[in-house]
Amino acid sequence: MSAAVLAGPPAAQALLDQARARAAQLPRRPELHVIRLGDDPASLSYVSLKEKKALEVGLGSTVHALPETTSEAELLGLIERLNADPAVSGLLVQLPLPEGIDSGRVLDAVSPDKDVDGFHPVNVGRLWSGAPALPPCTPAGVVALLDHYGLPIAGQRAVIVGRSNIVGKPLAALLLARDATVTLAHSRTPDLSDLTRQAELLVVAVGQAHLITAEMVRPGATVIDVGVNRVGLSKSGKARLAGDVHPDAAEVAAALTPVPGGVGPMTVAQLIMNTVLAAERLQAGEGPQELVAVPPL
Repeated sequence: MSAAVLAGPPAAQALLDQARARAAQLPRRPELHVIRLGDDPASLSYVSLKEKKALEVGLGSTVHALPETTSEAELLGLIERLNADPAVSGLLVQLPLPEGIDSGRVLDAVSPDKDVDGFHPVNVGRLWSGAPALPPCTPAGVVALLDHYGLPIAGQRAVIVGRSNIVGKPLAALLLARDATVTLAHSRTPDLSDLTRQAELLVVAVGQAHLITAEMVRPGATVIDVGVNRVGLSKSGKARLAGDVHPDAAEVAAALTPVPGGVGPMTVAQLIMNTVLAAERLQAGEGPQELVAVPPL
């Protein structure tokens, strides 16, 4: 037995195609604005990819490249102006920020209705209460990946290993809203393998290479590996990447995401979709209203 490969690129392209179609129906083109401070190479790469995908689907894209010496007050002033600009649909501040700037204060300053990263406390509260919300992109991308491949969520015993505010916690809320029975575990959970072997849907987002071995996976499970870990260099000098799930799990699971090429492309695609969803609601004079339904008791 070898697991079916849940490749991210085709699922991400399908999500981008949906975003393009919806954006084309709007009276005004959605506009994604990204604020970047300094010249961190990883940030430059991430922002460039986001801009490229936005333009590919017909969105406007503006990068506000500020010097690393920008003060917190100056940054907050720019955010305030972009919040008030009706042409701006989605707004995000690329992390990490330089020392001396309070990231929490900066992220909280972004309007919840333009918070396409889904990190604002208002969106977190909306998500957990079952109210309309813009969700964090990686967990929403996981759900979109499952839907693309026709994999069930409702009624599944889902175990999420990882309790971060970016992936684990919001994914638990999204899966609950889709009628999964969810257990949220982490790297310090006693007898972790006892839980993971119960999972029909196993999502791992811890950041520890090969934490989950084949013996910890239920036969026939769907396994979503969110982890991306650097584990050395290849002969060509490029970074070697490994997921949180050992490759041998493919001999036990029914379906498994690869690393790289699994969840990663979904994160950017969901960011573009979030921008379109925000634009739809802002142009209708409403706040976000579609992404999650109120979970039944």
